[in-house]
Amino acid sequence: MVLSVLTLFLIVYASMSFNFKTAEAQTVDYTIEYVNHTVEVLYNGYVLINDTIRLNASSPEPGDFLIGFPYKYGPYVLRCIAYNENTNFPVSLNVPLENRIGFYGAEVSFPSETPQTFTVVFVLSNYLIIHDTTSQYKLDFPAYPSLTKPAAKCDASIVLPPEALYSSGTVSAFNYSKESLPAFTYDESEVTFTLADDKLLVVDVEELKREIRLNEFGEIEGADTYRIKNKAILDVVSIEVMLPLNASNVKAKDHFGRKMAQPLMTDNFTNRHEITFTLPLKIGESTRLTVEYFLPKTCITQETADRFALNISLFQNINYYIEQASVTFDLPEGAKILGFESALIGDAYSLARNIFEEIVTVDRRNVFCMDSFNVKIVYEYNPLWLSFRPTLWTWAISVVGCIIAAVWKRPKAPARVIVPTVAVSLRPEHIKSYVNTYEEKMRIVLEIESLETRVRKGKIPRRRYKVQRKTLETRLNTLSRNLTESKERMYAIGGHYADLMRQLEIAETEINEVEANIKSIEARHSRGELSLEAYRKLLADYQRRKERAETTISGLLLRLREEIR
Repeated sequence: MVLSVLTLFLIVYASMSFNFKTAEAQTVDYTIEYVNHTVEVLYNGYVLINDTIRLNASSPEPGDFLIGFPYKYGPYVLRCIAYNENTNFPVSLNVPLENRIGFYGAEVSFPSETPQTFTVVFVLSNYLIIHDTTSQYKLDFPAYPSLTKPAAKCDASIVLPPEALYSSGTVSAFNYSKESLPAFTYDESEVTFTLADDKLLVVDVEELKREIRLNEFGEIEGADTYRIKNKAILDVVSIEVMLPLNASNVKAKDHFGRKMAQPLMTDNFTNRHEITFTLPLKIGESTRLTVEYFLPKTCITQETADRFALNISLFQNINYYIEQASVTFDLPEGAKILGFESALIGDAYSLARNIFEEIVTVDRRNVFCMDSFNVKIVYEYNPLWLSFRPTLWTWAISVVGCIIAAVWKRPKAPARVIVPTVAVSLRPEHIKSYVNTYEEKMRIVLEIESLETRVRKGKIPRRRYKVQRKTLETRLNTLSRNLTESKERMYAIGGHYADLMRQLEIAETEINEVEANIKSIEARHSRGELSLEAYRKLLADYQRRKERAETTISGLLLRLREEIR
């Protein structure tokens, strides 16, 4: 009898606990009063889908909210954020839309309470926009969001540059609306518009490396290095980039360090500049360029006699999508960092300490216009460091002078008979010929890579590819023989030139190893031995190593060219 009563009690208790947990997990009941659905095309063709939603919740308790669109757009989703005026909300991607098939869903969680109004932003890749002709584009997009409940009204718009003209599409214009938007709306739409090809470029900004350097006089220099890939149907002649506000004395250099045409400011409010390439960026090819500038001294405030603070805004007003971005702050020699403050970065930064300087680096992935933030770096700097280098040079000159004087006064040994040898001469024209030949070799290597890309995509016949490749390889072999002879001459000279040749060989070996490793991981990935995430990570690491080696080669060639000026 006692056992039966105890068993009944446990069953009732378990049932009550299960019902309580089920009630806790229920989603808060709500109705959707209004949705503002905006589809914006960024400068480099990426698509921002912005849904601002106003709810009428039965209670402010925590809950979840589901939103999505037809599943065909799922593979193109790169990022998703949800927020209101007070906070950001956690988002889970690629979730079922209440067990309905054919939808790609995102679940927004409200940890504390259900807000009345909030915004969900999706970033989609630029594969959704097709460049049909010189000035005609076609955009594939979801005209309305897919919601699990009806919405009383949905206003929608397509945001393009002001010069864009509507041609045709499944929507009647760039602005449209719908009363009583049904639940689980499934709408795959497209719109065709005309726009000048310099207002919208289907390119990938694969990487941005920004370096902010502070010197001992309070001057601030900036350098933005971009790696850009052309995905359009035409060669790219110029590109627009956003610089920090109040940047001045802007200059541009190509990936060889050569000066490009003077950048042209196209928008004073956002500090947008147009950079014209020395040679057009061909279809499917990548290149690097560096934009140098100065920032005003007002970015630095002096808090005490030896305490300073750098205040700067990052990624402000950018209208393009960046796959990988990093910002490096190089402080004056002798400066010591006391604090790093940023509302959006938190502890996500690295600090490197050298003998006399400290460097802060911030890394971000998948950066777009809503990722702008302010940074404040507080550091300690003693003005006495201004005299550090001159004092060091004075000491060095004094020590060298003492050594020379001691050697001069030392008794001289009997003179030795020196047998004349044939001297190896190195004239300026030899150096100039070597640099020109090496740069021509690099250009031919790039042409061979471009040729392989074009034949792989079926843009040229294979017979024509073989003829052109054989011609380029013949020329490349001739250049390599000439470079070998010039290199042996410089090794024979010894000293400074021999050291430059050794550095050049090390960088070339690094590039060859990286290219072999890239082919290896591509083969492993195609066989399924390497996951997509691991493949992308390894590929990014190898590309960074290759870029460093190429930068080293460009610097060495530039030093050789300076020898003949």
